[in-house]
Amino acid sequence: MTRPFWLVAGLLAVGLGILGIALPVLPTVPFFLLAAFCFARSNPVWEQRLLDHPTYGPPLRQWRARRAIPRRAKLAALTGMAASIAISAVFVGWPWIMAPVLVCGGSGWWIWTRPE
Repeated sequence: MTRPFWLVAGLLAVGLGILGIALPVLPTVPFFLLAAFCFARSNPVWEQRLLDHPTYGPPLRQWRARRAIPRRAKLAALTGMAASIAISAVFVGWPWIMAPVLVCGGSGWWIWTRPE
């Protein structure tokens, strides 16, 4: 009963990760991390295919081995967060701007403190 659940969750995560390739607002690697987690519980062959992927495999393996995020990925994430805060500031104003500032500030701090 749980294997089909993990398989469907993994396929959904891969689908969102693929959308993230084309949409700059949607992250790719976190969804592939989730997919690898789900496939480890449902279909190890698909998990290995994700880990062996030439582009997305290295960050997935780095995360599994050392919980590490490459510097380039950190900078891209933080730049995207800063841009989203700036865009939010233009469109929503005070006090609503505090929501993205707090969320992006907290998650940005967490990303920055991960090893490289």
